[in-house]
Amino acid sequence: MTAQAGICAEPNLHAHYLMFNILPEQYAKVTDALAKVPALWQKITQTYPDAAFSGLVAIGEQAWDALYPNARPTELRGFPAQKQGQRVAPETPFDLFFQLRADRLDIAYIAQQEVMALLAGLAELKEERQGFRYLDMRDVTGFVDGTENPQGDDRGQVALVQDGPFAGGSYVHVQSYKHKMARWEKLAIKAQEDIYGRTKLDNIEYASADKAPTAHTKRTSLKDDAGNSMEILRQSMPWGAANAQGLVFISCCHTPTHFERILSSMFVPDEQGHFDHLTLFTQAETGAAFFAPSEEWLSTKGA
Repeated sequence: MTAQAGICAEPNLHAHYLMFNILPEQYAKVTDALAKVPALWQKITQTYPDAAFSGLVAIGEQAWDALYPNARPTELRGFPAQKQGQRVAPETPFDLFFQLRADRLDIAYIAQQEVMALLAGLAELKEERQGFRYLDMRDVTGFVDGTENPQGDDRGQVALVQDGPFAGGSYVHVQSYKHKMARWEKLAIKAQEDIYGRTKLDNIEYASADKAPTAHTKRTSLKDDAGNSMEILRQSMPWGAANAQGLVFISCCHTPTHFERILSSMFVPDEQGHFDHLTLFTQAETGAAFFAPSEEWLSTKGA
């Protein structure tokens, strides 16, 4: 099976992220429209070879059965919402998620307009973000983002289902975070570094023994019961306007369990009361669970 290129794509300069809800009585037509998506991705890639374009469409867990009633990814389930006082990661379901990335902003825009035309009269655009590369792959907090990402062939091993009818697909979780920048920028650099568990300027991770139990890198570097690292492939990018900034966080994995465990570790205090202190300086505004099927699945409408 052929994975959609956007799942394992290397970082780009620009992105458009689109969330849709399908209009009533339009599910069959949307399935037909999604069957055209692999050809659309190919057309854009071939027409603008210098843009390093990659596309991705993922189907929301609540919409899956209506679009593809014959089979469902075995682990596809709702977003694992978190609420710990004022620290919240809400569930905000959407039916469709599009990630459109390129090294040319105009080509990302062209892809956006192609998607809008494809779904005209079939689905309503509910959420839109424009992502961009910030400095040398940094979040707007000033720290390098995605340092734990798998590299090379390991990207596919982590992100893609390997066997069965859904091989080449990926469980995708998407959150839009809004950073509390005024509060963050009041911190001394050393305090910021302690919250992340690595240095800011040169991106050197603290030794494990030097990390606070509340450090972001401590709370998100987990192992399963067999001692294996619970990895995800992050395809996140910053977003920003004049008066608000944040991160579109995207997790791609062959199982949703890794993301679920990581998010829980960030928000839920352990027996000693420790949680990820980065969650004190950013607020998740959306959260949705999807599955991004292979190109063959889309083209054949799951038949």
